[in-house]
Amino acid sequence: MANKQTLVKQVSAIGEDIGYELGNQMVKAFQSTNENDANFYVIGRDIIDQILAQPGCAGIKFYNAYNENGEQTMVYVGINQEGKNILEYTLVTIDGSFLIKEGIVADRIDRANPPPKPPSGGGGISADDWNISVD
Repeated sequence: MANKQTLVKQVSAIGEDIGYELGNQMVKAFQSTNENDANFYVIGRDIIDQILAQPGCAGIKFYNAYNENGEQTMVYVGINQEGKNILEYTLVTIDGSFLIKEGIVADRIDRANPPPKPPSGGGGISADDWNISVD
């Protein structure tokens, strides 16, 4: 019997550049079937850097969620190489004592609501749609 080998992708290696054409196709497909959902979410670099700076953080997991006002949002949390949420971690202080810190569980994204429907015959999204400003 041949040995079965399971290759597990490293968490830190998940994701790849898919290019504009495929990205455009994927976004268009989602938006055409989910017309009432947000078109995109914006998350600032500062919180992403803070999450990734946690000891042992190899990536970020994004959860669909509803905020206190019932609006769709995302909650995001750092994950370790095994894909487990980093909900707490231990630090060694200057004097050699241990300090347990809570992991970062974040939200407060900017959510772009769907734009009004274009007149019939509209042709999906364009390059300019990737730069919609969020108020």
